[in-house]
Amino acid sequence: MATNLRVGIGYDVHQLVKKRKLIIGGVEIPFGKGLDGWSDADVLTHAIIDALLGAAALGDIGGHFPPGEAKYRDISSLTLLEKVKEKLTEKGWQIVNIDATIVAEEPKLAGFIGQMRQKISDTLGIEVERVSVKASTTNGLGSIGKGRWMEAQAVALIEGRQ
Repeated sequence: MATNLRVGIGYDVHQLVKKRKLIIGGVEIPFGKGLDGWSDADVLTHAIIDALLGAAALGDIGGHFPPGEAKYRDISSLTLLEKVKEKLTEKGWQIVNIDATIVAEEPKLAGFIGQMRQKISDTLGIEVERVSVKASTTNGLGSIGKGRWMEAQAVALIEGRQ
């Protein structure tokens, strides 16, 4: 059988607001603001979901989990990630690796990266060594630098058998 490799790119952005928990990569981060969205607004996990769906040519997160549907209100994005993994498995895909970057001026995320990687790898059922998560800033530039929002980018490699 021939090996079939595919790459997907994911991107997400959410505004920071008061009176919301900050959840990134399934980890609750102590901070005075959280990300605004229909689900838990986990910007990192959303970018990973879109990268995986894109690699498998299965659409995007909004098509599978539409905002406005009551069953997705405040849902953990790790639950959504688990559902995406199940969709990939049903289609004969395996996740090779994930590489993701969170862009935020604050809070500083370096101390939480290991926990994020572990939660994502546990959810996807892959080794933690196959999940890379990095954090970056905009050095005070733009809306991210002013603390108005956070964004994340992700690349996923999947493999299927034909």
